[in-house]
Amino acid sequence: MILSDTTIKRLLKTKELEVTPLSESQIQPASIDLKLGNHFLKLDENAFSTMSMTDEINYISFESNEIIIPSNSFLLATTKEYIKLPNNLTAFVEGRSSIGRMGLFIQNAGWVDPGFKGKITLELFNANRLPIKLLAGRRICQLVFAQLEEPAERSYNGKYQGQKEAVGSRIYLDNENSE
Repeated sequence: MILSDTTIKRLLKTKELEVTPLSESQIQPASIDLKLGNHFLKLDENAFSTMSMTDEINYISFESNEIIIPSNSFLLATTKEYIKLPNNLTAFVEGRSSIGRMGLFIQNAGWVDPGFKGKITLELFNANRLPIKLLAGRRICQLVFAQLEEPAERSYNGKYQGQKEAVGSRIYLDNENSE
C-alpha cells in the first residue's frame, strides 16, 4: 500500500519515519519531494579504460551549489535530506515529471530498503542534446513510501548504510566476488 500525505505526516510526527531537513511544502499527496544536495561524483575516465564488477571504480568527488551536466553524460549526486526508514516501510525514488521533461533521467536503482539510514545517492543522466544546469537545494526527485505486509525480519545493513554524500558503486564488495 502506498502511503498518503496523512500517513506520511503522522509517521514524521511520531519520528517513526525521519526525513531531515524537511519543509511542509515538500510533502505531496503520496510522496515527499527531495532536494538536490551539493556533493557530486563523476567517473575518473582517465584512471581506467574499462569498468568491471570486481574492481573498485575511481571517481572524482566535488562539491558545488551549481552543476552543468553535459549532453549524454552521467553523474552521481546526493539528496540534501537524510532519511531513516523503519522496518515496516520501503521507498521508491522517482524523478519529478518536470525534471524528466527536460531530458534528465534520475535513478537510484529505484528502491530503498526497510531500515535504510542515509542520504540517497542519485544517478543522473542527461539524455538531451543540450547541457542541463542544476542548482543545489532545488527539488529533484520524490520518495514514494510503501507499507510492508509485516515488518522486515532484518533491517538493511548493506554497503551504503549511513551514507552522508554521494557514494560510488561498491559492487566489487559483493559476496559473490569472494566465492
